Amino acid sequence: MADAVGERTRPAGRGRGRRGLRTLLAVLVAAVTVAAASGPGARGGGHERTLAAMEAAVRDGVPGVLGRAHDGRGAWQGSAGVSDLTTQRPFRPRDHFRTGSIAKTFVATVVLQLEAEGRLSVDDTVESRLPGVVRGHGHDGRKITIRQLLDHTSGIFNYLDDPTVRAKAYGKAFLAHRDDTWTPTELVALAMTHEPHFPPGAGYEYSNTEYTLAALIVERVTGRPYATELRRRITGPLGLRSTTLPGTDRKVPRPSGRAYTRFHDDPGTTHDVTEFNPSLLWAVGDMISTTADLNRFLAVLLGGGLLPPAQMREMTTTVPLGDGPDSGAGLGLFRYRLPCGVEVWGHDGLFYGTQSIAYATRDGRHRLVVDFNGDWLADTAAAGNVLRAEFC
Repeated sequence: MADAVGERTRPAGRGRGRRGLRTLLAVLVAAVTVAAASGPGARGGGHERTLAAMEAAVRDGVPGVLGRAHDGRGAWQGSAGVSDLTTQRPFRPRDHFRTGSIAKTFVATVVLQLEAEGRLSVDDTVESRLPGVVRGHGHDGRKITIRQLLDHTSGIFNYLDDPTVRAKAYGKAFLAHRDDTWTPTELVALAMTHEPHFPPGAGYEYSNTEYTLAALIVERVTGRPYATELRRRITGPLGLRSTTLPGTDRKVPRPSGRAYTRFHDDPGTTHDVTEFNPSLLWAVGDMISTTADLNRFLAVLLGGGLLPPAQMREMTTTVPLGDGPDSGAGLGLFRYRLPCGVEVWGHDGLFYGTQSIAYATRDGRHRLVVDFNGDWLADTAAAGNVLRAEFC
């Protein structure tokens, strides 16, 4: 799950906020050395370097890492560390985990499918689909398009920055409020009590409110819950039986390990945060999945199996992230050109207890999904090192 909270504290959701984004960008576009095993992995033909980078993350303190890659040689599954600090249980290939903001790629896909069906246009204004919802303190849905929601150029305030949310979901306060229920309309309304970051189209700023609005538009256009549309359009047809939107259900389906965090106001203690009510992340980061399901989703999406060519062109048309030509934000996808010249597309996620990445080459033939069951390496090179080790 992503945030735009700023530089001072570890927030409830990270994944693609200002600080998390800068960290990943710095790693992906710089020459970072990863401990590597000898053999074909040195040129990316195997996965020795990927496993070595995962093991390095465990040495740096994360409890465990689970990964799955697909390339021309087939599928590879690997892990390092443990999935449960108490039982020392190893990872299992079918373990479930919370994906965080990887869920946003699914939201964007559903919106673009609706466009392909002629039921909306990404150049429609938000006001035309959600009358009166984006108003207040300088926000004006009449001037914001759906496209600007999906590429984070709307300027809309991120609800995770709201003091009401911060008081209940940041730091150790999260433990007392982990079972609170939030509604998407409530979260959008909180965002509207603040000024936007900038006028629509005037810049880039990651905001969870944007994708909450996008999912609400899906519901308004279809007349069905977003979770129903996701099952009808993506998880059902693709056979992604392990991918769910839990709503207010606090549990992670079995098999699964545990998820851990260290709060900014209690950095010396490792807390088990596996179970909580994820409604704060409705549609934008509450997804639960597996490495196999996310790999299949990336393969079909980037292979053209979910969207017509026109919509794929829109999804992969990027705006600058402000860090040079080697990165960009599309509609639900990020693009990075690695130092070795390989270009990868995908998304990552971060929330208490999980840091995940899901990236692939543009044709979807080489893919990597990784989940860390602790979130405190998010401001380090760990995830970027694993990504570069696999693709370079």
